[in-house]
Amino acid sequence: MYYNKVEICGVNTSQLKVLNDDEKRELLIKTKQGDMSARQDLIYGNLRLVLSVIQRFTNRKENLDDLFQVGCIGLVKAVDNFNIELDVKFSTYAVPMIIGEIRRYLRDNNSIRISRSVRDLAYRALQAREELIRANETEPTAEQIAAHLGEKKEAVVRAMEAIVEPISLYEPVYNENGDSIYVMDQLSDTNSSDEIWLESIALREAMKSLDERERKIINLRYYKNKTQMEIAEEIGISQAQVSRLEKGAIEQMRKQI
Repeated sequence: MYYNKVEICGVNTSQLKVLNDDEKRELLIKTKQGDMSARQDLIYGNLRLVLSVIQRFTNRKENLDDLFQVGCIGLVKAVDNFNIELDVKFSTYAVPMIIGEIRRYLRDNNSIRISRSVRDLAYRALQAREELIRANETEPTAEQIAAHLGEKKEAVVRAMEAIVEPISLYEPVYNENGDSIYVMDQLSDTNSSDEIWLESIALREAMKSLDERERKIINLRYYKNKTQMEIAEEIGISQAQVSRLEKGAIEQMRKQI
């Protein structure tokens, strides 16, 4: 789906304004001073950020209007809580806020429902597993857990499997001031994790501080996987110069990140 050609929640996305960094900064300052008009302009000027985030959740078959509205709640929270004194890009701060709001919505509106009896059996099986580990100092089998509970092995296995996805991914493991960290936040996905996505945003922002030749060297070196010798031949300088420019560019990017 191309979000610049659709209407979501009555908003024609092709007409959404895109703010540059200076405009965002100015509106953030005015917002912190209590200017409600600037706050509204800042929110409206970052709606494309919400659109980019909800693309990550389209495979869940959720209603896009609902996800967009929930994402906007996260955006508003980001606007109201952003600290302009910190040297952090607003988008870098806002993206996790938007993702977190959408995750809470998906958790609270999870369509998968497990019967109370199956859930209770699964919890009893988990407790039995811990008891058997403490007693025998080894991981018990499904047969041992079932025997310990006086239940059939098949019933125990089904109950354990039933809670793996809907409960383990959204089970809170830490709470502070109303914000929770869930098991899914601790999982690693080497292909599309939020951490890698946020890191990609930070890298793109950092590369803007480089000049054209430095950006080309970084792109060829780390995105095209070329050697320094190959890069030197392509852009017409020595390998030693490529090495020096690469090191300088990386150092500059580190400062930006």
